[in-house]
Amino acid sequence: MGPDFLVGVALGLTAILAACGALLLAAAGQGARPGRMRGLFDEADPKTLFLFDGETLLDSTPGGRVVLQSSPSQGNAWSRLVAYLGNLFPDVEAHLADLHRSGVVTLSGRDQAGQPVLMRAELRGGMTRISLTDGTGGPPDPATDPLVHRAVADEMAALRSMLAQAPLLAWRERENGDVIWANTAYVMRATERLDPGAELSWPLPQLFGKLATSQGATGQRQSLTGADGTTHWFELTSVPDPLGRRVYATPCDSAVQAETTLRDFVQTLTRTFAHLPIGLAIFDSSRKLQLFNPALLDLTGLPPDFLAMRPSLRAVLDALRDRGIVPEPKDYHDWRRQIVDLEQSASLGVFEENWTLATGQTYRVIGRPHPSGAIAFMLEDISTEVSRTRRYRADLELGQSVIDTMDEAIAVFSGSGTLVMSNAAYAGLWGHDPSESLNDLGIESISGYWRQSTAPGTLWSEVEDFICTIGDREAWTAEARLLDGRLLTCRFVPLSGGVTLVGFREMLRKGASQRAPARAAR
Repeated sequence: MGPDFLVGVALGLTAILAACGALLLAAAGQGARPGRMRGLFDEADPKTLFLFDGETLLDSTPGGRVVLQSSPSQGNAWSRLVAYLGNLFPDVEAHLADLHRSGVVTLSGRDQAGQPVLMRAELRGGMTRISLTDGTGGPPDPATDPLVHRAVADEMAALRSMLAQAPLLAWRERENGDVIWANTAYVMRATERLDPGAELSWPLPQLFGKLATSQGATGQRQSLTGADGTTHWFELTSVPDPLGRRVYATPCDSAVQAETTLRDFVQTLTRTFAHLPIGLAIFDSSRKLQLFNPALLDLTGLPPDFLAMRPSLRAVLDALRDRGIVPEPKDYHDWRRQIVDLEQSASLGVFEENWTLATGQTYRVIGRPHPSGAIAFMLEDISTEVSRTRRYRADLELGQSVIDTMDEAIAVFSGSGTLVMSNAAYAGLWGHDPSESLNDLGIESISGYWRQSTAPGTLWSEVEDFICTIGDREAWTAEARLLDGRLLTCRFVPLSGGVTLVGFREMLRKGASQRAPARAAR
């Protein structure tokens, strides 16, 4: 065992002893720190103390926590303390901001009761220590801090003032309904209801019915009549209390008036819609029926008690289907899908459909959305209109069939010069069929075809003037020669309403080459 080995062992032992010593010193330091600061954090300390690291609260005494809770500010602990101290020391914020240079700040002030208060702020190891003490100079009471007592008293006074000046009625009552406490608003209301010369007695009179408050007044509305005969409405809220319950009466005149106005408005709409021949059904944003008129009952046959239950839109459509008011679908699943499409289409403002029923009636259904999400459905019986339209179309088809059987080429123009009718002979003669065009053809366009197929002349200009002439006119005839040599006899006959009939017939005689004078036959 050489010298080097002994030296190594000695160095190792030295390192172990040094480490153990360091651990002991650290433990001793940690154990000594609470002892040195125990005076600040002792829960029994009667002083009001705060310890801040910058604006971060490290700790405070119970009195300090009471002060922070009674502060008018709602920020962090530093801002709440500065707001509280600002009521006692006007320039406290500036002095605290200059604390890093002065090191110690001592201020004196007075609370709301006029009692002196002392504040001392100092820097200790980079931390800010603030103490508040009573400035009367009396011996400190180890049981309570006078400053905390004042803070609590001030807070109680503020709460009492707020409750006394609250615009709502508040009172406490026993289980039997006896009022054992009330705020100023309640007392004023009770005083107004006293008989002349009478005084308030104890317990205080009950303004609202005992039955209403004893059964849980939350959400109930009660009315009071003032001395001037005006009725005021209140919404009652009841809270359990060890002696009975606490009740709050919040004025709700505006809400009652708004509801009354809305109800009157709905009744006015109902009376107005009652005289409409169109069935009306209004559904709210949740698709519940809110309003309907008697015409809806007449057109659909739905029972009034069913509609009075405010059914959903789907339920109404199902009831209409059961009564055959809607077109019968091929299958029920497809019908349910159509119901969903009906709601979506109506909410987009694009739903409009005609329902042809098995009874021969035709209903027009229109859905219109509203900004609040509601939907208004209008149901109108258009059976007469549809029948009239069908007869009109049948008359047109009959008239077209009649003139198609004529050998003479016929063209009819309206008062504005628009072609309204022509027959098959006309299409065969001039080589174009106006019915194939989707656009309305005027006399200028039609006369262009005539000019292209006939010899040059002034006839067609005269025809244009005649058809567009307003007033009394007389029938007249003329001749026109086609480019292939055929001679046409043309007649122009005014009809009622400014309508003009133009007829073309091919002449059988070959010798006539001069057209008759344009105005001679008039």
